[in-house]
Amino acid sequence: MTRALTAGRKEPLSGEIRSAVIFLHGYGANGADLLGLADPLAEHMPDTLFLSPDAPEDCAGSPMGKQWFPIPWIDGSSEEESRMGLMRAADDLNAFLDGVMVDEDLLPEQVMVLGFSQGTMMALHVLPRREDAVAGIVAFSGRLLEPEALEDEALCKPPVLLIHGDEDDVVPPQSLPEAAEALQQAGWKEVYAHIMKGTAHGIAPDGLQVALAFMRDRFGMS
Repeated sequence: MTRALTAGRKEPLSGEIRSAVIFLHGYGANGADLLGLADPLAEHMPDTLFLSPDAPEDCAGSPMGKQWFPIPWIDGSSEEESRMGLMRAADDLNAFLDGVMVDEDLLPEQVMVLGFSQGTMMALHVLPRREDAVAGIVAFSGRLLEPEALEDEALCKPPVLLIHGDEDDVVPPQSLPEAAEALQQAGWKEVYAHIMKGTAHGIAPDGLQVALAFMRDRFGMS
């Protein structure tokens, strides 16, 4: 049984929903943490609805925050508990995505997912295993989980933009080329990358600009 995800919401400036961006936050944060990104993006994407769900579990490593799944080296959970948590959260996220498309009358190609850190891990794990590809994945400061399984388990190959700070001390910058290589080996045709110079574990203005250009392009916005 899936858990319903509660999401913050920012309506499109135009009043008409023609696309949606779904933010997936990092470990120990919540949906509100990324929903603020809608403000600088909305003026360039006036017909876009922005949604930012809270992850389904309270976070052991950050009592005020949420987590998609446990992280053993932070919270002392086992590898099995972490994997079980990932699988359960994947079901929750899939149900949320299905609900958004039905409720807002959107096709998969009208939906974009932007993840940060653990949210990126969720996006890169879940979206290729869905039957229909979304417009794209913007993957900030995360890594690709279980890369060895991707080729066999991917049902679709949405365009991916990988963005990482070169001074990230939480998720190593090397995670970006590792993810890019694994995606390409699994048959991805569209994998893009951007390094945020002098940036730690966060989202810098240049990274957000690259993400905006990618999303506008994938949505066919002139």
